Amino acid sequence: MTPVRTPSAGYVQAFARGLSVIHSFGPDSPSQTLSQVAEATGLDRAGARRFLLTLENLGYVRREGRSFHLTPRILELGYSYLSTLPLRTIAEPIVRELVQEVNESSSISVLDGSDIVYIVRVPVKKIMTITLSIGSRVPAYCTAMGRVLLGGLPQKEIHLILKNSTITRYTRYTITSHPKIVKVIMADRAKGWSMCNQELEEGICSLAVPLTAGDGKAVAAMNITANLSRTTPSEMVSKFLPRLRKAAERINLSLRHR
Repeated sequence: MTPVRTPSAGYVQAFARGLSVIHSFGPDSPSQTLSQVAEATGLDRAGARRFLLTLENLGYVRREGRSFHLTPRILELGYSYLSTLPLRTIAEPIVRELVQEVNESSSISVLDGSDIVYIVRVPVKKIMTITLSIGSRVPAYCTAMGRVLLGGLPQKEIHLILKNSTITRYTRYTITSHPKIVKVIMADRAKGWSMCNQELEEGICSLAVPLTAGDGKAVAAMNITANLSRTTPSEMVSKFLPRLRKAAERINLSLRHR
């Protein structure tokens, strides 16, 4: 969950409401009626209708009978961000090489509020019940990449982000105690890598390291995710961590020389 910010003097409420209409569509609501959009966004029907018709006119929404759907053109909004990321261009071929080498999935994410957002993802096979792709968001506090990225922040900021997080026990292994999460993050920061063992989903273990720019600060995190039916956590550390670090260092060197 991204922390709610207090609107500034330059806040354009109409624009924010238009974005809320776009965000109301998702995996559980790919098609919505006018009434459903109004209910999901808190807008009245007249306001929701104006925003939907505007988005339709711009080509971001199409209408079929009483239902509205997003169009592929909406991807332009996300691509505008991705196309400005030199990290993604540099990293994706290296991630693909790593996946071929270890035969496990690998991803890169950045921190956004209390979530991590995937900007590169190369899966080898579907091993998780949740669907992860570029743009997917998951909580930082219970993921290896999230803890690596939180570990790159001042401790005061870590506490603030956790305070604004919705701490959920996803599995019996999920650490939900605020002090314990901070303790783990600090320990991971000291050793330079993080592992989350079945905290987001049972049977799934993830190992992550930071990606750093010229100033040494973490700008993203890179992981390897494996199914514990094939690989144990100790095997991941012994077999995968050296390879993950080597791939990350290749990306780091490229970032420093840009």
